[in-house]
Amino acid sequence: MSIIIAGERSGVGKTTVTLTLLASLRRRGVKVQSFKVGPDYIDPMFHQYVTGLPCRNLDAVLTSENYVQKCFYHHSPQSEYTLVEGVMGLFDGISHLSNTNEKTDFASTAHVARLLDIGIILVIDCSRLSGSVAAIAHGYCSLDRRIKVAGLVLNRVGSERHLSLLKAALAPLQLPILGVLRRQDNITIPDRHLGLIPTVELPELDQIVNSLADLGDIHFDWDQLLPLLKSASSPIPNSQFPIPNSSVKIAVARDQAFNFYYQDNLDLLEKLGAKLVFWSPLNGDQPPKDIQGMYFGGGFPEVFAQQLSKNISVIQAVKNSILAGIPTIAECGGLMYLCEQIIDFDGNSWPMVGILPTHAQMDKRLTLGYRRAVVLENTFLLDSNKNIFGHEFHRSHLITNSPQPLFNTYRYDCDENTGFEGWNLPNVHASYIHQHWGESVEIPQRFIQECLKHQKE
Repeated sequence: MSIIIAGERSGVGKTTVTLTLLASLRRRGVKVQSFKVGPDYIDPMFHQYVTGLPCRNLDAVLTSENYVQKCFYHHSPQSEYTLVEGVMGLFDGISHLSNTNEKTDFASTAHVARLLDIGIILVIDCSRLSGSVAAIAHGYCSLDRRIKVAGLVLNRVGSERHLSLLKAALAPLQLPILGVLRRQDNITIPDRHLGLIPTVELPELDQIVNSLADLGDIHFDWDQLLPLLKSASSPIPNSQFPIPNSSVKIAVARDQAFNFYYQDNLDLLEKLGAKLVFWSPLNGDQPPKDIQGMYFGGGFPEVFAQQLSKNISVIQAVKNSILAGIPTIAECGGLMYLCEQIIDFDGNSWPMVGILPTHAQMDKRLTLGYRRAVVLENTFLLDSNKNIFGHEFHRSHLITNSPQPLFNTYRYDCDENTGFEGWNLPNVHASYIHQHWGESVEIPQRFIQECLKHQKE
């Protein structure tokens, strides 16, 4: 059947519960595939660290409803168990017009549960509740009769007396209580300005995962859970790709500074004939030899700006490669790296690659949300006037905007203009907007075509 972990609101402990279940399953020696609703990069890193398998994002805005189903039913049957982590509160989505009806929970956890026809485990923060817990659970179960709440996880329970009050209140609803986590059971994963600190920066993570597995072994009802977590069979045929008749080598920056990538994007490049070579600008590695393309994902270059700036030979090699015409994609943190400087939270300036004649400056303001972006001029990846859909999530801005921006951008759910964005150079696509290529296969196809042109030059 498979299960999606939902919260009654943000901050109730969905990620902790999900990681606890994954850690306990992996301790049992079983293969488990995880998914994450929404555009997030960091939570999937933790999933992958625990399961050993790439976590897949399920996002109907960045892709489509059809792609969410195809992705789930392609990867889920390859493992014995499947678990999906939701996003925000169960019904928290965005406005979306479907025919004549406006949906306000589009791309929400509830929406994805309906698309996949899977059950929901609702996580409730009980730290300030007793009898009222029943009203919350009843409301979430009855608001949308198309979804099925298979059970509850009670989080941040204070004592045995507190638990008995919660159980008594919930008894008339006949909802299975599948797990109970105490307040003192909470295991803290460090965070900073964009959420959790990524896995590659946490040397103590093995200890955290073991502690989570201990909690999962003790505090969950596995007799009821295991049948719910069984992977679903696939009613959707797999997508077929033509066998590529040539290949290109693309250097993908991946280290503590650059690690925001959708696994599906990397998979698409490989299916279309690319050989991906991972390397670390942060550690002073020179770009791989004989490459025909470069891909710089998002991440935290601002945190490691001083170390990046000291790797002068790396910076010069990247600049020379781009000036030599190598097609390059730079998203968010990658865009910042291609600027002349990064100005950190303390006001310190650190020299970067300098392909983009501007500075990226950190500030307290968070830019966050889905975007509809209209392409202003033809690029090596996109045709003018095309609408693309992406997501922004950053605390920096560019001191000088491009004289030839890539996009005119709008909020996804309305026509509110959010300004011109991105840098359009002949062989550089640099933008704060993160894209998932699941329903835009022409983008990686055109990237590879440009790399092949460079290979022949």
